[in-house]
Parts: sequence; C-alpha cells; structure tokens
Amino acid sequence: MASFVLAVEKYALLADPEYVPTCSLNPVLSCGPIMASPQAEAFGFPNPLLGIAGFAVVAATGAALLAGARLAGWYWAGLQLGVTAGVIFVHWLIFSSLYRIGALCPYCMVVWAVTIPVFWYVSLRNATAASGRWRPAAARTVHGARSLHGVVLTLWFLLIAAAILQRFWLFWSTSLG
Repeated sequence: MASFVLAVEKYALLADPEYVPTCSLNPVLSCGPIMASPQAEAFGFPNPLLGIAGFAVVAATGAALLAGARLAGWYWAGLQLGVTAGVIFVHWLIFSSLYRIGALCPYCMVVWAVTIPVFWYVSLRNATAASGRWRPAAARTVHGARSLHGVVLTLWFLLIAAAILQRFWLFWSTSLG
C-alpha cells in the first residue's frame, strides 16, 4: 500500500511541481525533497513501481503457500535474488535519505520496514531448506539464526533507528525540548 501511495504522490508531483505531498510533515519528515531527488528514479522511472511489482510477487507467494502450494527450487532462488536486490536497494535509499538528501519519507520508511523482514524470512526459509546439504557447523548457524530471528530483526531496526537519531539529533532535540 505504501508503494502505491508513493506512486500516486510522485505522479501528482510530476503533474504539478507546486504539489506538496501528504507525507511532507516538517523539514525532516518530508517526502518532497526525496521525490524530487535523482534517487527517486534510480532506474529511470519512479521507484515505487518496483515496490508495487515486488510486493505483488511476495503477496502472491504468500497466498500460494497459504493455499498449500509447493514451490520449485528455481522459484525460491528467484525470490531470494529479488528480495536480496530489494534489501540492498532499500539500504542504499536509507543511506541516501539520511546523508545525501537529508529528509525522511514516512511512506518510504514503511517500505523499509517491510522489505527487511521479507528479505530476512525468505533468506531463513531458503537457508533452512538447503541446510541439510551443508556441513554441521553451517546447519547449526542456520538453526541459531532461526531461533534468534526476532533478535536479529530487532537489532537491525535499532541500528537504522540509531542512524536516524544520530543524523537528525539536532532537529529532534530542538523540536521536542
């Protein structure tokens, strides 16, 4: 949904350069500077289109699994490739938002917050499926990662939150204090 809203907002901005996106709340939480940046169209078209397509594949995969489908290994490999590309791209966008553009887009942050767990859980699923063919130490590592899955995600998000706080500390401290 966040990708769809971002696409609608981007097209509204393209149609009217004076348009103020609904997610522009203050100087830091502001989609406008992000949507106007080159990073917003990294591949020559609005990035939210990638999210719409990618999340549709993930949702269809989930629906198929809930319906009892057994997906082929090639499908899981392709999904792994896609979610890995997605999480790398999201982290480049996080870096760009924090240190190049200097603003945060709330809808983009929702996309970040969804992409990271999707990557993590697809990776855990694929590593678990393959761990029977690995050496015992590698299989134990996968088992450990599965048992600490929530801890890993929590630490991942805390690192991103710390980067956001550090980057915008002056704004947050003067706004709230």
